[in-house]
Amino acid sequence: GPYTLVQQIVEVRSTPTTVEIFHKGNRIASHQRDRRRGQAVTQNEHRPKSHQAHLEWPPSRMVNWARNIGPNTAQLFEQILNAKPHPEMGYRSCLGIIRLAQQYSAQRMEAAAERALLAKACRYRSVKSILKNSLDTVPLSPPSPGSPPLTHDNVRGADYFDQGGPTSC
Repeated sequence: GPYTLVQQIVEVRSTPTTVEIFHKGNRIASHQRDRRRGQAVTQNEHRPKSHQAHLEWPPSRMVNWARNIGPNTAQLFEQILNAKPHPEMGYRSCLGIIRLAQQYSAQRMEAAAERALLAKACRYRSVKSILKNSLDTVPLSPPSPGSPPLTHDNVRGADYFDQGGPTSC
């Protein structure tokens, strides 16, 4: 797409109805002018694929989608998007989780989100791993008061399904 021509010299020809962009004499893009403001309409197919995904899924839409799955999923998305200095860094994680929902039921997605939150493993890889290993189907038992914390070697904590990367949300 034209975004590969960054820093190349291009020629722009504009008429009242279109804006055309040429590179070395070849027309590489043509945009209809937006009649309301005389500005060119940016066509999504001229953006890198990653940008297109972000355009179609602004954070508000991601969080709304997550709310439809359930409160844990919504909280997970908010954690992912807020944890990063730039929300874009959390987009790919959220988009990955949205894609997982094509394979798993909302019920399982919600259970996996709850586990990721409890494990402070708020990342796409963690959610995918929880679902793939069916960890979301193991009942969550609250520790009974007064019982010693479980520190046996055979208890798999967040680190088990979350190799690499910080475990904080």
